[in-house]
Amino acid sequence: MLRGLVAITLLGLPVADQPAVTVREHVRHQEIDGFGISQAFRRNELLKALPQAQQREVLDLWFDRDKGAGLSILRLGIGSSPAGSPYDHMVSIQPEDPGGPDAPPKYVWDGDDNSQVWVAKEAKAYGVKRFYADAWSAPGYMKDNGDDKNGGTLKPEWQRAYAKYLMQYTKFYAEEGIKITDLGFTNEPDWTATYASMRFTPEQARDFVKVLGPIAKGVKVACCDSFGWTESKAYTAAIEADPEARRWVKTHTGHTYASPVDGPLPTARKTWMSEWNPNGTTWNVNWDDGSGYDGFTIAQAVHDALTLGDVSAYVYWLGGSRGATRALLQIDDVARTYSVSKRLWALAAYSRFIRPGAVRLDAAAADPALKVSAFRNPDGSQVVEVLNTGTAPVTWRGVRGRATAYLTDEANSLTPSRVTGRTVTLQPRALTTIVMR
Repeated sequence: MLRGLVAITLLGLPVADQPAVTVREHVRHQEIDGFGISQAFRRNELLKALPQAQQREVLDLWFDRDKGAGLSILRLGIGSSPAGSPYDHMVSIQPEDPGGPDAPPKYVWDGDDNSQVWVAKEAKAYGVKRFYADAWSAPGYMKDNGDDKNGGTLKPEWQRAYAKYLMQYTKFYAEEGIKITDLGFTNEPDWTATYASMRFTPEQARDFVKVLGPIAKGVKVACCDSFGWTESKAYTAAIEADPEARRWVKTHTGHTYASPVDGPLPTARKTWMSEWNPNGTTWNVNWDDGSGYDGFTIAQAVHDALTLGDVSAYVYWLGGSRGATRALLQIDDVARTYSVSKRLWALAAYSRFIRPGAVRLDAAAADPALKVSAFRNPDGSQVVEVLNTGTAPVTWRGVRGRATAYLTDEANSLTPSRVTGRTVTLQPRALTTIVMR
């Protein structure tokens, strides 16, 4: 932001004459891989319980570029639980110990994978090309605590077998016509959960990367989905400090539960904010109510990840779930209906218009109440996102080209309007997406 403001000052313009938004097209930042969701932990079973017409409506809301968010990344959960496990436990592709790490594997594939294959195929039909498969844990028999839950660590003698197990998962998806493009072997390795979880120190993760990397043919290895963005820096640093490990990890990933995005991870590789939703105790559909889990909160979080963290992808948790969820949608599998939150439209304001392969441009605002980001898409269109955090409207004069503005606030969900006279009014407490062609 500062660079843009300095540039305005160098133009010699009085403050009153400075444009509300300035985009410096020749100053470029990160390339964008996309925006996405996860439906791990069998959440797609909820979707399957809806009537077919409503299933299609939900899929449109997630993946359609005209009716919904146009999401371009789907994060899959690699199961670790025994066969016959109840809802919320992802069943492993090798649920039973084959007889040791050197025994011939005994894989079980049902073509459904905890209801994820169906949604992956649907996502592909909408044009999704990025599928990120991530493991929360190895099966319990591979770990020192004998359980896929409650932390524990991978036994050293099982490292190579676990790496092959992960790659077999990608092969099963290939048989179903889905190419797994990105593969993670750990989720929140610094957090012990009562559900599927497994611990890695930064050094242990670094060492396992050197086992997995040579085996992971045709897929990008991602690491390490730490519990917080600050905490992720230690994992990234450990990998970057080791030439062999650095060779194999193509994408550095982190979550933002323990700490928010406050700057880039210490790598020149691409980085993803790969999981987050805010804390909360109720199902909330509002845009701006101060709850901390409304749509406005999500818009700010996406903005900060893109501009402070230079992330190339933003993957939300979850696309849909039941009860008092902070997912984008609430799915009631008993009443067989669903509800849409403004969180969906906050993410959609970015994901529908900023496409894979876009590049973030330098952007600045004269008014500190405006949070601004700008992007150039592969098709040449320019997208400017302006989140007005103030209580007064701001007029932006000098919008270039043929432009359309899309408003998202309490009463609007990407409501379009033509830009006339090269002027856009940036409404208070609202997100305005301007697309220029």
